[in-house]
Amino acid sequence: MKYMLIMQATAKDATIEHWPHEAIVAHVEFMKDLNENYFQPGEFLDAQGLAPPSEVRVIRADDDGDPIVTDGPFSESKEFLAGWWLLESDEARAHEIAAHISAAPGPDGKPMNFSILLHPVGVAPA
Repeated sequence: MKYMLIMQATAKDATIEHWPHEAIVAHVEFMKDLNENYFQPGEFLDAQGLAPPSEVRVIRADDDGDPIVTDGPFSESKEFLAGWWLLESDEARAHEIAAHISAAPGPDGKPMNFSILLHPVGVAPA
């Protein structure tokens, strides 16, 4: 089964650019190692880290179908989408991977314990 693991972060977590340089390097190396070495063959399909909330825009169509662009929805939100992984695995292994991702190191080197949403990928009815 395919799963999307969705990393949620808080405004406090979004300040990575203010972390000590060594902490940023450790965090990025953790993610690179995860994507390159942690997954079993065939499990890892794709992953992306996302830009900070200040760069998010909401797009809606007006009555003529033209885009209406507004700032992202995060000014009042406590959590935001920080990144995602797409994998093919069984549920127990997806739980293990999500817990591993949750423990990514933070600015002080300790696990951040991010919330990870485990979202099964839907299959269209035949």
